[in-house]
Amino acid sequence: MTDQEKIKRTLQILMDLTHSFGVSISNISERHGISERTVYRYIQSFKEVGFEVENINGYYRILKDNGVSRDISELLHFSKEESYLLQKSIHSLDENNEIKQSLIQKLYTLYSSRNIADTIIRENAGENVRLLCEAIENKKQVVLKGYHSASGATISDREVEPYGFTTNYVSVWCYDLKNKENRLFKTSRIGRVDINNCSWQHEKDHQIQETDVFRMVGKEQYHLTMILSMRAANLLKEEYPLSEKHLTSLPGNKYRFQGIIYSLLGAARFILGLMDEIEVIEPEELKEYMNEKIRKKFF
Repeated sequence: MTDQEKIKRTLQILMDLTHSFGVSISNISERHGISERTVYRYIQSFKEVGFEVENINGYYRILKDNGVSRDISELLHFSKEESYLLQKSIHSLDENNEIKQSLIQKLYTLYSSRNIADTIIRENAGENVRLLCEAIENKKQVVLKGYHSASGATISDREVEPYGFTTNYVSVWCYDLKNKENRLFKTSRIGRVDINNCSWQHEKDHQIQETDVFRMVGKEQYHLTMILSMRAANLLKEEYPLSEKHLTSLPGNKYRFQGIIYSLLGAARFILGLMDEIEVIEPEELKEYMNEKIRKKFF
C-alpha cells in the first residue's frame, strides 16, 4: 500500500468515527478490508494525537467536547445549508463534465451514507437509519418492528431486505419477504430496526422505482402542469427542493410547474393547502381526485 493510500484510509476511518451514533469495530473492519486488530490500532493512534474516543455498547465515536475533536468535526462535516448548496452546485454541471464526476467520486470516497444521513435526518429516526445503512452495507435482512401503516392504520412487524433510500432518507426501499414485492417504508413510521443474521436472499429482485418531486412512487404516470403564485412556488421549493428544476417564471410574479408525477396523493396534499394560490391545468384525474376529497370533507 502506498503512502497516499494509507493517508486515504486513515481519513476514511476518522470520518467513520465522527458519526454521531458511533460505528462498530466489525463494521469498520469489513468496510475497509482490514482486521479488527488493525482497527483498534487506528483508534489508539487517534487517541495518542489528542482525540477522545468513546465506546458505547460496542459503537465507537469521537467526542466533540475538546478543542481538537471539535475543530476536526467542523472541518469534516457539512451543515444542512452547505450540503444543499454543494449538491446544487455539483449537479448544475453538465452530466458529461469530468470535474463533476471527479467531485462526486471524491465526496463518496470520504463520506459514507451514514455520515451524509447524520446531517439531514430527524434525531428520533437517526438510530433506525443508522441500522438500516449498516444492514444495506452488509446485505442483511431486518425486521421493521412496530411499523405504522398509513393505508391500513395498523401496527405490525415487517421482515424485509433493505437496499436503498429515497431523497433525505425519508423512505427506505425494501423487498418485503411476506408479500414478495418491493415496497417503500417511511423511516419515521418505524418503531425499531432489528438486524437479522440472515443475508439477502432476493437481491436479483431488488429494484428502485422512480420517485417524483413529491417523494411519491406508483405504477401510473401523470403529467402535472400548474400555475403558482410566488409564495406557493417558494413554499414548493422549500418543501420539495427537487421541484425547482421544473419551475419556470411567468409575467406577474407567477410560476409554471411542469413535470411527471407517479401518484396523485403527494401533489394533492400540497395543492389543497394552497388552493387560492395554485391553478391546476392538468391532469384531469388530479382535479377529480381533489374535488372528491373536498366533497367528502365538507359535504
